[in-house]
Amino acid sequence: MNYKSLKAAIIYASSTGNTLDLAGILQSCFRDFGVEPDLYNAREFRAEGLADLDFAVVATYTWGSGEIPKEMKQVYEAFEQHEVKHLITGAAGTGDRFYPYFCGAVDEFRDMLFVHTNLAATLKIELTPQDKDHERCRQFVKALLARMAI
Repeated sequence: MNYKSLKAAIIYASSTGNTLDLAGILQSCFRDFGVEPDLYNAREFRAEGLADLDFAVVATYTWGSGEIPKEMKQVYEAFEQHEVKHLITGAAGTGDRFYPYFCGAVDEFRDMLFVHTNLAATLKIELTPQDKDHERCRQFVKALLARMAI
């Protein structure tokens, strides 16, 4: 399938830089398949753009006791409030297994995206993405693209 005409976005929030690194790796993986995704900091993202997308990846860190960070709440609400059932999505993020709810915000997004979109994949990375995580990122993107072929 020719993916060049597809529109994708990666919407992220990062407090330590780990999730930003993950978003960059995912962007590179999309490019490997011929898709040029737009990268949005959650604070810059505009919900009106969701209707024009084929794919959206939400990449987030987790705050406190497994919560969605404050800057990602508007993104969460945008998916809930707009008609985006056509949109193929993925939830990804970084976290620390030290905390009781490892990547809890990823789980929160996953559950909501499952209801409101065409959720294709979830990815959780421990702390900073390592070389070993690159193949997992590639498989995550591949799962999203495979959903388009259905």
